[in-house]
Amino acid sequence: MSAELSPLLQRVGDIARAAGEAILVVYRSDFDVVQKSDRSPVTAADLAAQEVIMAGLDDLEPRLPVVSEEAHAAAWSERQKWTRYWLVDPLDGTREFVKRNGEFTVNIALIDNHETVLGVVLAPVTGELYVARRGEGAWLQKTPGGAWQRIGTRDLAQPPTVAGSRSHGGSAVSVLQALLGDTYTSHPLGSSLKFCVIARGEADVYLRRGPTSEWDTAAAQCVLEEAGGAVLDLRGEPFRYNRGESLLNPEFIAVGDTSIDWRGRLLALDL
Repeated sequence: MSAELSPLLQRVGDIARAAGEAILVVYRSDFDVVQKSDRSPVTAADLAAQEVIMAGLDDLEPRLPVVSEEAHAAAWSERQKWTRYWLVDPLDGTREFVKRNGEFTVNIALIDNHETVLGVVLAPVTGELYVARRGEGAWLQKTPGGAWQRIGTRDLAQPPTVAGSRSHGGSAVSVLQALLGDTYTSHPLGSSLKFCVIARGEADVYLRRGPTSEWDTAAAQCVLEEAGGAVLDLRGEPFRYNRGESLLNPEFIAVGDTSIDWRGRLLALDL
């Protein structure tokens, strides 16, 4: 099936691919790793991708504000007035980048009235580009210039497959057992690719206990939602953005099969 993507979605996809090319230049070289104030790593690739993305978004009309991991965020007194803005992680999964395992992404999302309405996720090493826009569905292009294929989630498998973080631990096992039962398989994976394997029907659930930031989830949330899934906080409520001064997310679960009463199951756990 060929995609009739909107011009905006195509443009943002092109920006992500350009950022991915800048990342790979660094990835294939000897690079230094610097620790930020929160002890998370940053490399020249993060900064190169940031520069490409900011330039690309600046060329789009209308010009919108940008919140990015690698840029100083506007104060809440300013952000609370925004209705539409770009939310960007130029290199999601820097720890995976440093390990050179390929499991890192470029994330670009458009937020409108606290909701993610456009999402682009690129895996630079494999070349896989996931794109979605509200009402347009979720699409995958496996190689630059390749055909677009529509992707969708699956019914909850038995046993379910759980996508999990490769670099972040957490107290997820007991919750997963309560939600899914004792039998499930694990699929460790870095960055926002965990959402994408659910969106393409190759996994069922991703539970995140512990901190993430808004730019870590917004683009992939749009992809997953347009593929038929959902991202919920642990009260079962849909994820929203630009909620307050903090850019940290609540803990959450990403699911593919929305016919299941995940909210009821979560509320029964009283997390």
